[in-house]
Amino acid sequence: MAHGPTYKVKFRRRREGKTDYRKRLKLLYSGLPRAVVRKTNTRIIVHIVEYDEVGDKTLVYFSSDQLRKFGWDLPHGNVPSAYLTGYVVGLKALKKGIDSAVLDIGLHRPTKGAKVFAALKGMVDAGMDIPHSEEILPDESRIRGEHIDEKYAEVFEKVLNNIKEELK
Repeated sequence: MAHGPTYKVKFRRRREGKTDYRKRLKLLYSGLPRAVVRKTNTRIIVHIVEYDEVGDKTLVYFSSDQLRKFGWDLPHGNVPSAYLTGYVVGLKALKKGIDSAVLDIGLHRPTKGAKVFAALKGMVDAGMDIPHSEEILPDESRIRGEHIDEKYAEVFEKVLNNIKEELK
């Protein structure tokens, strides 16, 4: 570890590898709310967050394990559940008058067709305006879950219809 009179200790969240402050500052300069997508081993979490000097305010929140109330009884950490989670957040945000945001994927690596971009596609399909490139989004067969099992496509359509009926 460096030492001496000119050594400056980095912020705690930077030392822990939790926050990239340069990236965060660029996102905050946009002036738009952030569509924060985080993935864990078992679920996908999507927030719409607005900056405040005291601390960020969460305007909309939804987690993929809450998809159970719409009839999703399959695992919660895959591409179809990420899309549905993003779709629900997009509909809830539009109800609250939030029609545009900027994507914040944190320290996740931006890989083409990743779960975080499935959630982005869900928010965009719900009607939100989030700047993105079409080539980074997963294809329709992966979003419907056809690459996992035939059962996924059936359950996906049923749950998507339930979400549309309940939230529109």
